[in-house]
Parts: sequence; C-alpha cells; structure tokens
Amino acid sequence: MADFKIGKVTHYFDKIQVAIVEISGNLAVGDKIKFVRGGEDLFEQVVTSIQIEHEKKDSASKGEIVGIKVEKELKEDAEVFKL
Repeated sequence: MADFKIGKVTHYFDKIQVAIVEISGNLAVGDKIKFVRGGEDLFEQVVTSIQIEHEKKDSASKGEIVGIKVEKELKEDAEVFKL
C-alpha cells in the first residue's frame, strides 16, 4: 500500500508535544501516520488526538490547520504521510 502525503508540520510545541500540521488530505483519529524529514523516516504513530482552534475533532480535511499530539520530538517542515 502506498503512503499518501497528507500534510506538513508548520510548528512544534515541545512542552506539550503537539505538532501543528497544515493538512493537504484527509486525516482522522485512529489513522496511522508517518513523519518524514529530509527523506529520512522519523517515526510512525496512530493519531490519538486532533484539535482545530483548541476544539477536539474526530477528523480534518484539506486546507485545515490542526494540532496533533505526537509521541516524539519533531522539527518544522517534517512531512506527514498516511499509511
């Protein structure tokens, strides 16, 4: 199964481990995603939390900017792929 790029990290809040992602596809709680930066796979995780403007959501679609709770540290410009 091919990986689909569904967004890009625009900011990372290290104290609360939240990545701000500009979504270019569809994303839902429960989806498995992978973070890639500079062609290097960083890590994979299951989406456990999505927030838009501090409101919990079950899904997000193209054009939205969301906060995603992440398991490890990230840097800006990391790409997000749905597995």
